[in-house]
Amino acid sequence: MTTQAGGLTKTAPVTGVKARQSLGSRLASGVSGGIVRVFLLLVGLFWLVPTIGLLLSSLRTPEDMSASGWWKVFSEPSQLTVDSYQKLLENSDITGSLGNTVLITVPATVLVVVIGALAGYAFAWMEFPGRDWWFLAVVGLLVVPVQVALIPIAELFGKIGIFGTIFGVILFHVGFGLPFAVFLLRNFFAEIPRELLEAARLDGAGELRLFLRVVMPLGGPAIASLGIFQFLWVWNDMLVALVFSNSGSQPITVALQTQVRQFGNNIDVLAPGAFISMVIPLAVFFAFQRQFVSGVMAGAVK
Repeated sequence: MTTQAGGLTKTAPVTGVKARQSLGSRLASGVSGGIVRVFLLLVGLFWLVPTIGLLLSSLRTPEDMSASGWWKVFSEPSQLTVDSYQKLLENSDITGSLGNTVLITVPATVLVVVIGALAGYAFAWMEFPGRDWWFLAVVGLLVVPVQVALIPIAELFGKIGIFGTIFGVILFHVGFGLPFAVFLLRNFFAEIPRELLEAARLDGAGELRLFLRVVMPLGGPAIASLGIFQFLWVWNDMLVALVFSNSGSQPITVALQTQVRQFGNNIDVLAPGAFISMVIPLAVFFAFQRQFVSGVMAGAVK
């Protein structure tokens, strides 16, 4: 900073605050450089080590797995084989449970998304008696632990004849997934500009058409995020399936646990089964990653 006094120009010394800010700016520039990117890449690779290890283990024979670790394939690539996956396809318990997992996860996800979106729109933009109190009741259901409801709902399902069925497992997941879905989508839909909805109503749009043509497209990121969360929760669930399913309706998580308990040495079936059980939700997440990030960022901005 320069000042003029009596024809003389003086330069003021740089203050400590500016010096510290300048140092912070330099540190920030260094953090955004290549060193940090390399570090983050190494962290990501380290996080993928268990997945890579499980994949390579599923491509080895039981003899090779008992003799050495999975990293041995890098020095002996000849150990890689698909025999374990052929045995997996011949195991009716695993293949049947994988089909049950799909039959449970897809309807439980679709129903939660559809019902949650309809209820979220109703709580956000429709007037009906006791709307706020009903919404508070829905929010209160978020704090109910799953473990508390297992025994009462199991007794109820037994009385109505759906205990041990796929429908019973789906119904439980839908019931416990809806409170979060309604809470999330209601808050997202409430941020839609009122003027936009009123303009659509002036054009003659009814509530259903307004929901399908205006609210749903705008709420796409939030709905995609909800669908991913619900899919991952139901697919990876074992507690609910362990209680409410039987041998004919058990999903892949329960089937793998049963295989471990009954046949502790059949690693040639367990390894590929565990990898397939893990890679499918990963594929779903990466397929909808852009929508998931958009939904998270939209919620953060709002």
